[in-house]
Amino acid sequence: MSEARSGASVKRVAREDAAAISALAREIWYAHYAAIISRAQIEYMLAQRYDPEIIRAELASGDAWWDKLLVNGMLTGFSSCFLTATPGEMKLDKLYVHHGQQRKGYGGMLLDRVLGIARAHGCTTLMLAVNKHNHTAIAAYRKYGFRIAGSVVKDIGGGFVMDDYIMVRDV
Repeated sequence: MSEARSGASVKRVAREDAAAISALAREIWYAHYAAIISRAQIEYMLAQRYDPEIIRAELASGDAWWDKLLVNGMLTGFSSCFLTATPGEMKLDKLYVHHGQQRKGYGGMLLDRVLGIARAHGCTTLMLAVNKHNHTAIAAYRKYGFRIAGSVVKDIGGGFVMDDYIMVRDV
């Protein structure tokens, strides 16, 4: 458990947390992404990534690490990561903090946990993909030592694409 702020902790996500993570993702995505991508794409991506059964399957696979941020006992954020096919590389797949709790160091707490997992698995690089128009997240990732290493446009099905920067940092 990571404890960096009074009343805040980072813990592993359990199967029984899946519905709450899904609900929090929906709230965060609509508050944040409505100005960046269409409502239809938000719905499509939430269904692809945050259906409680999908979260439970990822937890059961053992191939991904999910953590939750609790602030005064309330679910406030979450992250997930996994090892990529590139030796020594981990992907930060998800890192979200409720919009009412941002800029308080909570994202850093989640990132610290991911970095610890990466180190424990011998990784030297942490990478992520972020929407090119997600200026708030890009600025936050830069603050935590990430740099833009490239860009990618990926067809995710349903007539949607992800137009992302690839950002990396040393572990």
